[in-house]
Amino acid sequence: MIKRLCSLAICLAVIAYAQAAFGHGVVGDYIFLEPIVTQDPTPANELDILQPSWIRSSDANTYSIGFSIEKVLYADDDVPRFSIGGGNLWQHVSPYAGPRLEGFDDLTLFAKYAFYYSLDHEFLMTIGAQLELPVGNTPVEEQSHTSLGPIFLWEKGMGDLPNRSLLKYLRPFGIQSDFGYVPALGGHTSHHMFAGEVTEYSLPYLSNNVRDLGLRWPLRNLFLFNEINYDQLISGPPGQTFPTILATPGIAYVSYHFEVALGTQFALNDASRPGNHAAVVGLLDIFYDSIFPKAGNWTINRGFGG
Repeated sequence: MIKRLCSLAICLAVIAYAQAAFGHGVVGDYIFLEPIVTQDPTPANELDILQPSWIRSSDANTYSIGFSIEKVLYADDDVPRFSIGGGNLWQHVSPYAGPRLEGFDDLTLFAKYAFYYSLDHEFLMTIGAQLELPVGNTPVEEQSHTSLGPIFLWEKGMGDLPNRSLLKYLRPFGIQSDFGYVPALGGHTSHHMFAGEVTEYSLPYLSNNVRDLGLRWPLRNLFLFNEINYDQLISGPPGQTFPTILATPGIAYVSYHFEVALGTQFALNDASRPGNHAAVVGLLDIFYDSIFPKAGNWTINRGFGG
């Protein structure tokens, strides 16, 4: 296990070496937040240094701490276009009866390419690939075989709505969404399918682009959001597992250097309720290129010159 952690640390250090100074999640005038569960459509330089969660199910308490890093490798004059990254999760399962389990989950690696964007309409679409490697602890990891599949992501700000009457107060809304289908490459056939949607309301956008209501710090930096997430493991042609559908409402503080988000989760279908009686989830995301812009400011197509 120590060798695995050292190898992962080296990989993350290599990726983190080249840092470029791009605003996080900026499409036109809209700054999108980093979701807690749903994948972020915008290629970005960021370090999810802490993703804690506590979930109480019908038979156990599960505590986990996740982490991930992402690096922009290609950008044009308007937005970052291509990024790579990876992450893992450590969890501790404390059953009401039986021995405790703990360890690392599967290692997830990904690449994202923003193939279309419109700054005027605050709209971006991204395609990518996700690779899941079973390098964690067998009792807690989700998969025992390597999986690889496509992901599709998009986001839209509502800033192109008319800036008049009550309609203008809808302009701070934003939507982000993802969909992924990641089948196993060998062994027992299993297909991981997931989808998510985030509806967010940006108080910074309200103050800066709609109407300044005199909000002070920290209210001026807050986002209100709700995520709806579907997750299902389809096993073999004959049958499939029951889907998990959860809602994650929460609040996020977003500054130029970091984001802090906190939310809770609710089961939306009967199959999800036994595994989700209560939950608290969080995120501490560091926009590392804003802290160390001179340490990298590097992409494949622009070098160090920016």
